[in-house]
Amino acid sequence: MVGQEQAMAAPRAGALRGFWRSHGTALFFMLPALAVIVVLFLTPAIITLGLAFTDTATATGLSRWEWIGWANFEQLLRSSFTSIILRNTVFYVATTLVLNIALGLGLAILSVHVRQGPGRFFRALWLLPRIMPSVVYALMWVWASAAPPFGIINQVFAPMGVEPRAWLSTDPWLIVIAINGFVGASFGMIIFTSAIQSVPEDLFRAARVDGASAWQIVRRITLPLLRWPILFVFVYQAMSLLASYEYILLTTDGGPGLYGTEVWSLWAFHTALNSYYGNLQFGLGAAMATILVLIGIVVSASLLRLFHFGSLVTEPRVEIN
Repeated sequence: MVGQEQAMAAPRAGALRGFWRSHGTALFFMLPALAVIVVLFLTPAIITLGLAFTDTATATGLSRWEWIGWANFEQLLRSSFTSIILRNTVFYVATTLVLNIALGLGLAILSVHVRQGPGRFFRALWLLPRIMPSVVYALMWVWASAAPPFGIINQVFAPMGVEPRAWLSTDPWLIVIAINGFVGASFGMIIFTSAIQSVPEDLFRAARVDGASAWQIVRRITLPLLRWPILFVFVYQAMSLLASYEYILLTTDGGPGLYGTEVWSLWAFHTALNSYYGNLQFGLGAAMATILVLIGIVVSASLLRLFHFGSLVTEPRVEIN
């Protein structure tokens, strides 16, 4: 019996040695990254998921919490504010995403089809909001949209017949979407510019020789070849917008009024870390964060399916005559 067990263990040991011989070096270099993922991503996710099923809050204390199961999720389903926050989130993500993609793509196409020097300078200017501290950038918009007689926006649009107003009070979504749109456009601009510059110039020359207009070149050559970059920017920006709230926090803090511009991620922040009522509900905030993660997974999977991700990553066929 012992001899039989030794005979069975020998092939397993040999297979294990062969595995480490083939993959040991790769695993060694991957260990730091795996450690970072486990400590900074996986562990917080598990803790958040666990908190979502408890009543942990400042009122109960960190030592008197109880396991309450699905009560936090049931509370969110019964809340009259949940539909308002979801509607705000969908509107914010959808409109800002369209502005990000359209503006980023337009900036890339325009800056590529001018001389290289001015094009680089133009792109560098659009990168300023992204590299600028968030507080400074938000304050610039707060001052620009200030109530009359102040505010650059009022001074620019007053000659056009637009009545001066306090834009953050009367049109908060317009300012919030503009703030995030101009920042997000710079990311798409860089990705799309790189993708356009990687297209062989011969394709554009041949199209011009055949008499194609600038719009026809963009529609029939540039855009079809940018399907993969557009998919990447679309999914990345959608996930980023779902989780972002810093500019809303710095400009309107979810107002004006009750949940005027409150989105789901900001709602979770206010509930768990900066409550209006002083009681920080960590468990309820964790439940909100868990739902947000599930929404992100569903949205990303839907976008990948919409853009036919599988066909984009398949290996191209090589035809041999």
